[in-house]
Amino acid sequence: MKRVLAVILAGGEGERLSLLSAVRAKPAVPFAGKYRVIDFALSNCVNSDIDDVMVLTQYDPRSLNDHIGAGRPWDLDRSTGGIRMMQPYIARGRPTEWYRGTADAVLQNLGSLVQHPADTILVLAGDHIYKMDYQPFIQAHRRRRADVTVAVKRVALREAHRFGVLAVSESGEVSDWQEKPRQPRSDLASLGIYVFTKRTLTTWLTEGRTDFGKHVIPAMLAGGARVFGYHFDGYWQDVGTIESYWQAHMELLDDHPSLDLYDNEWLIHTRSEERAPARIGPTANVHRSLISHGCQIAGTVERSVLSPGVRVDPGAIVRDSVVMFDSVIRAGAVVDHAIIDKGVSIGPNAVVGMGANEGPNEDEPERLTSGITVIGKRAVVPAGVRIGRNVRIDEEVRPADFRGARSVRTGGTVRRGGAPRPTLVVGPIAVASAAGGSKA
Repeated sequence: MKRVLAVILAGGEGERLSLLSAVRAKPAVPFAGKYRVIDFALSNCVNSDIDDVMVLTQYDPRSLNDHIGAGRPWDLDRSTGGIRMMQPYIARGRPTEWYRGTADAVLQNLGSLVQHPADTILVLAGDHIYKMDYQPFIQAHRRRRADVTVAVKRVALREAHRFGVLAVSESGEVSDWQEKPRQPRSDLASLGIYVFTKRTLTTWLTEGRTDFGKHVIPAMLAGGARVFGYHFDGYWQDVGTIESYWQAHMELLDDHPSLDLYDNEWLIHTRSEERAPARIGPTANVHRSLISHGCQIAGTVERSVLSPGVRVDPGAIVRDSVVMFDSVIRAGAVVDHAIIDKGVSIGPNAVVGMGANEGPNEDEPERLTSGITVIGKRAVVPAGVRIGRNVRIDEEVRPADFRGARSVRTGGTVRRGGAPRPTLVVGPIAVASAAGGSKA
């Protein structure tokens, strides 16, 4: 679709994803085994015939830059149009500030947008999982002669406080807007996907309006601008929390998942390394799981998603978990209700995610609450250690960081170099007989 420039906001810090976004931008977090979160927005663009894309980065952009490169997997490596990675910078006169919000990120790059020949700017979040054809969205925007059109979807009313919620008239014009209200008046939520005319952006973006939902859209409504909603009824998921990230993976394992990764009419493109086919050995037992290329399975995998290069040794069990690139689950180990980042080694006969969910993580009580244990990149869990639920094992942790302890209680944390307060306990932990809990 010509005369359209897509701007993907890929600079969010993603703090609610705990360790998963500690060393990478949230849009670069792996998803569904072989993909990264940003692959969905990029693939939506190319599948919608939008081949002019600008990506605004900020926090920990190296892995995102490495993944996207020149854009070849999405056919965006071209001399006219294609993809441009806009690196973060501190503007003159703002020596201590980076981007202060979604609108501020666009404002600080407005010069590049103004010089671009496109007359329509599609603003996307780079950290949502969805498949969407942007062409009808943009056509509706142009047909209504709107200044901005917002993609909207109905959500459960109990979840509406997490979004910008709005009301629309029969003609589709937005008549009311609340940004993350405590008491929502509507269950119609903004998805953070916008179509603007270029003139609208140059008119309404100012230094004081740093966020689209909090400042720009309300100001436009108050100022009489033409603001419309566009109903989107397809799959859309914000995987911005540990629980929602884990749950989105588990939903992929349903018989008929809402997100169809096998739709040849709408492929999700990604940068993919050359790896050998997955190998399922004679002692393996795999049930209702996604197994990526390069995996070697000799143990048991149940209701789990494995990225390329994962190894599950004989007698090991992986259950209800997400295991990322090149991690190794050694013989006799058990991983249950866990998210294992890249390059992790789980030692022989270790148990990760045992017992009942009896309390949140002491360091991240609002982020690690649902019983999921998270292990950071390249951590090494020693043989025989037993780890409870809602546990955080920091990236690069080594066996010495466990300080000889044989157990980590539910809600504990293991830090590289040792913890300043006692999160480890020596001796066995009683294993509760809870539904879904490990009995190893």
